[in-house]
Amino acid sequence: MEPQAGSSNDFVGRRQEMAMLEAALSDALSGQGRMVMLAGEPGIGKTRIAQELASHAQQKGAQVLWGWCYEREGAPPYWPWVQPIQSYVLDTVPDQLLAEMGPGAADIDELIPELREKLPDLESPPALEPQQTRFRLFNSISTFLKNLAHSQPLVLVLDDLHWADTPSLLLLEFLARQMADSRILVIGAYRDIEVSSQHPLSESLAQLSRSPAFQRLALAGLTSEDVGPYVRAAGGENASLELINAIQAHTEGSPLFISEVIRLLRDQESLGATGGANAPVLGLPQGVLEVIGQRLNRLSEECLGVLTTAAVVGRQFDFNLLGILSEETSEFRLLELVEEALETHILQELPGQGDRYQFSHALVQQTLLERLSTSRKLRLHARIGETLETLYEDQPGDHAAELAYRFTEALPVTGPGKLVKYSGLAGERALEGYAHEEALGHYRNGLVAKWVDLEGSIPAPDDESAALLYGLGRAQAATSGNSTSNMREGIINLKRTFEYYRQSGQKERALQVAQYPMRISVGAQSDLIDLVGPAVEMAPSDSPDAARLLSVYGRVLGLEEGRYDEAQEAFDRALVIAERTGDVSLEMGALANSANVHFFHARQQEALQTSLRAIELSHQMDDPKTEVAARYVAVVALRRTGNLQDAARHASAMRDLSEKIRDHFWLYQANWASEMVCATMGDWQGARNFSDGGMAISPRAPTLLSTRVILEYELGQFDEGSQFLVRLLDTADTFPNWPIYWHAAVAHVVPYIALITGVPYRFDIAEKAAETVVSSPKAIPHFSLTAQTGLALMAVMQGDRPACERWYALFLSVEHYLFYPLVRGRLLGLLAQGASDLDKAVEHFEDALVFCRTLGVRPELAWTCHDWAEALLLRDRSGDHQKAKSMLEEALAISTELGMRPLMGRVAALQERAEAQPVRAPAYPDGLSQREVEVLLLIAGGKSNREIAAELFISPNTAGHHVSNILNKTGSANRAELATYANRQGLVS
Repeated sequence: MEPQAGSSNDFVGRRQEMAMLEAALSDALSGQGRMVMLAGEPGIGKTRIAQELASHAQQKGAQVLWGWCYEREGAPPYWPWVQPIQSYVLDTVPDQLLAEMGPGAADIDELIPELREKLPDLESPPALEPQQTRFRLFNSISTFLKNLAHSQPLVLVLDDLHWADTPSLLLLEFLARQMADSRILVIGAYRDIEVSSQHPLSESLAQLSRSPAFQRLALAGLTSEDVGPYVRAAGGENASLELINAIQAHTEGSPLFISEVIRLLRDQESLGATGGANAPVLGLPQGVLEVIGQRLNRLSEECLGVLTTAAVVGRQFDFNLLGILSEETSEFRLLELVEEALETHILQELPGQGDRYQFSHALVQQTLLERLSTSRKLRLHARIGETLETLYEDQPGDHAAELAYRFTEALPVTGPGKLVKYSGLAGERALEGYAHEEALGHYRNGLVAKWVDLEGSIPAPDDESAALLYGLGRAQAATSGNSTSNMREGIINLKRTFEYYRQSGQKERALQVAQYPMRISVGAQSDLIDLVGPAVEMAPSDSPDAARLLSVYGRVLGLEEGRYDEAQEAFDRALVIAERTGDVSLEMGALANSANVHFFHARQQEALQTSLRAIELSHQMDDPKTEVAARYVAVVALRRTGNLQDAARHASAMRDLSEKIRDHFWLYQANWASEMVCATMGDWQGARNFSDGGMAISPRAPTLLSTRVILEYELGQFDEGSQFLVRLLDTADTFPNWPIYWHAAVAHVVPYIALITGVPYRFDIAEKAAETVVSSPKAIPHFSLTAQTGLALMAVMQGDRPACERWYALFLSVEHYLFYPLVRGRLLGLLAQGASDLDKAVEHFEDALVFCRTLGVRPELAWTCHDWAEALLLRDRSGDHQKAKSMLEEALAISTELGMRPLMGRVAALQERAEAQPVRAPAYPDGLSQREVEVLLLIAGGKSNREIAAELFISPNTAGHHVSNILNKTGSANRAELATYANRQGLVS
């Protein structure tokens, strides 16, 4: 439904603003999505200019949908989005809806119940944690709108955003990140005078301003040049210039104020004054509210009384409800009074909505409300609430937010009982609709009304309080992505609820609270163990409840507390129960959780084996959420041990599963897993594509940021890399000093890019981040090793020999796997070189070279060739110089092919050094060359010519040629004599 437009004459003087909006519309029509915010004071013409653009867009073939926000009316969450989507659903055939919404229809159904009537066969999507479910809802709505705009350009107008609920604003931010390549134009309007720095819209505007699709248009008052045509079009053809200037100065160009003044002057028959002493400059109302008040005063007292009641109902109201509230007035008389208000443009009909009306402007409603005494306002709210209770008796929950608002306003009259009741219902409905921030407000209001301490930790005092605390805890946990304090506060309130149910003997409810789904953030210190641990002891030892709790308990022990052995004991107990009961779902979940703990405790083989067991069970149980978790562990474990082909296969399966469940976390992690595999092999474009895909979903995910920084620096894109680094550092700085991945990533990435550039930079930040991780007694080994790798690299860069020796000893005991992008052999080589043990350094670089060549880790192979060459040049033994030059040639060939510009520069510098360094003559017997000695040693090891060729990366013919030369130089008759010769000359170690 489109709002009722004004007359054709009430839009003037906005040529510049319309030009900007038409340009944005043109961009959107061409497939470049745009979002424009119209800002200005009340009455400045925001809605009117949006109407004008909407009319223009419809003429160009665009579809226009409208949504509004209302102040203090208990509107449901997402109301500005529900209205336009609901309107579209009601007017569209089922087949078209299903095609446009796709699998997201089931998610949108949670918001638009009418959709189920059109599409009765929708299947419920897989259950996820609340935070992830909301992402899926946002993604489904954004996808639907983009699909809708694909067939016909879409203009979406969202009015009065200063009254929007927080979930609606978050959805707006989400759409802004997704609409760059769509044919969508979003027009938002808000009163800038009401948006303080603490206002929810202020944060949203800050986020939106980062999008290239976003524009803000501040509307100013009309000039005298604009007011003249306005006045003349309204009937003041003979209005003097003095009058026009007076109106402009008095109203400061506010279109609404001008309209009201013109209407007043017209009623006074003063609009055609020609100036001089007769010009009505004096005596004009001092403000728009005053002039509206004067217009209201021209209505009958009876009409004013009805309108005052309607104003308390809201900006929009239903005639039947107004009739009930005005029981002393007959229906016929009430119609007459409404018509009186319509004739004076105080009210407007809402087309297509039956007997519904709205005030012509929010300021009209505000003027009426300001005339009410507090006592009368309270009683009207109470009466409206009680009337709505009667009307909604069968389904009060659907209108709980409105009822909670009414009884909040009427609290001194009605007492807390009904407020508490409807706050709980409204909170529950808000959680069901993924409006977690709204739920927080409802539950807090109910608890405050019951005088329950929101800052305390003691159990709830009664069942009603326990239900509210349980809701508050769930809402806080669901918003934990926005605040780490919310997560801990949520767990505290869940514990308070659990303790109340446990102490009052309500065992089933207590176990339900303890099993509330929460995604554990690895390394976080949430104290969740204090909730799950007692629940494990409470649950019957052989029950499915016990198995589910043990699986969660194992994750908490392993990933928050760092207690690996106890975690695996918990998983073993859960698996025994699952196997005994034949519950494949429980078994699969316990295995996936166990694999996760194995991986983060640097047990790669155990992690891989356990994850593969869980994946095998997926053939019996369709559980994509658990399967994607198991696939993730398989990818990272396989990549760390160098099996890139299998890692790529599981990463592909991960992407398919994450698309199926549309879980925010797994969607970006699946992209990250694929990015890692591509980057490890040197497929930079593939890695960048997956990184972009992940960042479109989660632009501040630490995994994506850390690997993207390295990717850009490897390619010499230092400006781009620096931007991602700043984002990583800024975001990490907002997190508490817990041993989490954010800090481990900073500790590792900063020194690694210094290793690429050869320039130490921000080591103080990296050291602080590393200390945060390694100093924690609960640090997870994977994060500790990541941070320690960073400390080791800094020791190398700073030439700290004692530190290099210490770190060498540590990493010598770590199993052979990748510390992205380093392989263990290269790290050990760098540390040995830093400790001045060049023989060990050469050995480790050689091991790393074999590892990289065998597994196809090409970028790391190139760096290893460079580092090995540098160590050989430093050692400078016989043959080292020639081998170094060979390694540098290989490093240059790979780095050139892969576009690794920093490494290309480092190789070129080292080649110059190699050329300038005098070559030591080989000391091998009988004039054997370095390469011939290498071939001789392989012959002594029993290798055939083909095996020698493969080992040295030469052709079999070249290998045969080397063998012939060696036979001639040594006077040997065959390969057996060559083996004896090699031993006699001491060439075989």
